[in-house]
Amino acid sequence: MTALPQSGHLEGGVHLYPVHVYYEDTDAGGIVYYANYLKFVERGRTEALRAVGVTHATLLEGDGIALAVHKLTAEYLSPARLDDDLTIATRITAVTGATMLLDQKIARDATPLFASTCTIVCVGKSGKAVRLPAALAAALDKLNPATTLQMVKTHAR
Repeated sequence: MTALPQSGHLEGGVHLYPVHVYYEDTDAGGIVYYANYLKFVERGRTEALRAVGVTHATLLEGDGIALAVHKLTAEYLSPARLDDDLTIATRITAVTGATMLLDQKIARDATPLFASTCTIVCVGKSGKAVRLPAALAAALDKLNPATTLQMVKTHAR
């Protein structure tokens, strides 16, 4: 595995984020507990946003919005183990008025361990869906430069 900066980095529209598996992440057999994969991909999503200049705190304080998981599918392919070094790959595949769809994968070196798709919805303080702010949509373009901004513009009408 190539050493990644602690916050990860963008590579061709994909954010790569390193995670080391600690004892606390595993079950009694030294295998990563299934729910911890969801924590790992959440960290990957958060760091992907930070890599393009967006933080959850800024969205909440500045725009009064939060990003919430609406739907997530998960596929457990092979177990991660104690002391593994993993890479979480996050890519945005679609953006509409209030939502974004992400593909995330976890791998150990070249071995795929976990795959998920996640629909994130932008919600206002009332808890109801609201449009993604223009600044957020522009930042997301860095996570999928070929299609994201075009899709936001298409659905912004």
